[in-house]
Amino acid sequence: MSFLTLSDVSKFYGATCAVQGLNLSIAQGEFVSLLGPSGCGKTTTLQMLAGFEAVSGGCITLAGRDITHTPANTRGLGIVFQSYALFPHMTVAANVGFGLEMRKVPAADRARQVREALALVRLEAHADRYPRELSGGQRQRVALARALVIQPPVLLLDEPLSNLDAQLREEMQYELRRIQRTLGTTTLMVTHDQDEALSISDRVVVMRAGRTEQIGHPHAVYERPQSDFIANFVGKANVLDGQLLRPEKLQLRPAGSGRLAGTVKECYFLGSQWLYALDTAAGTLTALVPNDGRAALVEGQACGVDWPDGAPRVIADEAAS
Repeated sequence: MSFLTLSDVSKFYGATCAVQGLNLSIAQGEFVSLLGPSGCGKTTTLQMLAGFEAVSGGCITLAGRDITHTPANTRGLGIVFQSYALFPHMTVAANVGFGLEMRKVPAADRARQVREALALVRLEAHADRYPRELSGGQRQRVALARALVIQPPVLLLDEPLSNLDAQLREEMQYELRRIQRTLGTTTLMVTHDQDEALSISDRVVVMRAGRTEQIGHPHAVYERPQSDFIANFVGKANVLDGQLLRPEKLQLRPAGSGRLAGTVKECYFLGSQWLYALDTAAGTLTALVPNDGRAALVEGQACGVDWPDGAPRVIADEAAS
């Protein structure tokens, strides 16, 4: 049953359409990501949900209540901004407790709830520190605790991990998912990072030019993209006779074997994988091969290209691209 519903929601800035006819139903406790390139309308959608932007058309309902025109400060939603927006002159505890103080929660209850929120994000020992004394990951968790301590019906995340370095970003993805699952808070996250959306979401909404291209489980969106745009935006893809084949499904064989003959055009080391660009009779193909410790192929080396009989191959809808 839908808990949060956007029905034919649109947003216009004069004659410019930022979001058009968006329909989305989110179940209670679900983690959904809005994924797409810059300018696709994902942040505008979040801002309409938050009440920061007026809806030009359509309606938004939360737990059966129409909140389309409800002021932002009375919607009761939790929001984590890209910049974290912490108060620099307040301690961690004061930052987390700010929303409770505005709601006039008694001091004793407020202190208890702040302790519980900090324990949830594993920052109990940092309650008396100031934001400037924290790392980027710690500041992100303070912002998350501040959003969650008010026990919001919906948590909105606006590119919450984009300011973190690659290793910390990956760690915080799973920390974020752990916290969300622990509380069961309905969550909508905006991101342009495909790996981030695929790894921690229950469903992904791929957007393009203000419209939804596909909504589905991350595995379905990745393996069965409904357009060329999705196939190439959500990961890499090889096109063979109108079919899409993901690079990690390709297998490199000794020269003279496999379905295609290939020559290594380029080779890149990615740590856990090797990325190869291969010249073949079907065109230039991309292969992602696990780094198992064996010597890599070198540029100019001949090889065979193959793929398992059961490897998912999908036909993209060219009309949607």
